[in-house]
Amino acid sequence: MHIIINTAAYAKFSGAQLKIMPIDLTWKTLTETVPALHFDRTTVTEPPNILSFLRKRKYNADFELTAKQGADTMAYIALLQEKLGPALLHTFWVDVENYSNVTRPWFASRTPFPLNLFLPGRQSSVALSRILLTKGEPPLHNISDVEAKIYSEAKECLNLLSHRLGTSQYFFGNTPASLDAFVFGHIAPLHKAILPSGQLQQHLKQLPNLGHFCDAIIKTYFVENASGLPPASQDTVDANLQKLTQLVNKESNLIEKVMSCFACICSLFLSACQIVFFMFCFPPFLTQHVCKHTGSASVVDVNGGLV
Repeated sequence: MHIIINTAAYAKFSGAQLKIMPIDLTWKTLTETVPALHFDRTTVTEPPNILSFLRKRKYNADFELTAKQGADTMAYIALLQEKLGPALLHTFWVDVENYSNVTRPWFASRTPFPLNLFLPGRQSSVALSRILLTKGEPPLHNISDVEAKIYSEAKECLNLLSHRLGTSQYFFGNTPASLDAFVFGHIAPLHKAILPSGQLQQHLKQLPNLGHFCDAIIKTYFVENASGLPPASQDTVDANLQKLTQLVNKESNLIEKVMSCFACICSLFLSACQIVFFMFCFPPFLTQHVCKHTGSASVVDVNGGLV
């Protein structure tokens, strides 16, 4: 999620005129890489390659940075990826409440049936495996210890970013650079999402300068308002997001009910197939005949003798 926002923010800061096209995960696009930049019959994938491609065409958000600021940028980006990235993965993809009420319905809404039944779960498993692989070294042998570690490191990272930003509008001067894009990409989802379980989100709310940083970038670079009217208030945006989440949740619940009925039908069908298979492959050794001797039914074996 955040790598796509990183790339989009950098393109906005550098002045590149890009048209962002959301895609649905279908059988055709399932193996494609996002984000991907399409330009004049050329396709560039992976964020570092996209940023390099833009810089070669004079779209460079770091053009005015000094050597020291460039080194600081690399250090802070590494810090974000190592300390904050795993906590974001856990918050959106592993935390049960957030995954069930926010991430899964949202992800499934952009994925057609039947992919929406198993792709979100697969993404959740991949996220958990990645967290355990990078943060589950001894002596952290269970997920509870790993969770405590990643959230502690993430809060420390947010504190460092807040201290570095201070009262400035951006991290280096009055214009945003690549560090601003990476920080925005990491904390904007945490700042804007409505999460039922959000210990990291609550910690972010205690750092108001980071929240103002996100709001300013959204208002300046991501609010398209061609009519000239003032942008919608934050309360309106939050209300619309909440309505969308509720709508997606209802759709997800309906899909689950339909799939439950479908599973029952499949179970009955399989049972019927098993009975038919048994009847054809294993004929009974005794055949029942109804005999009208004294008005009672008799059981006759295959040789005709009464049992």
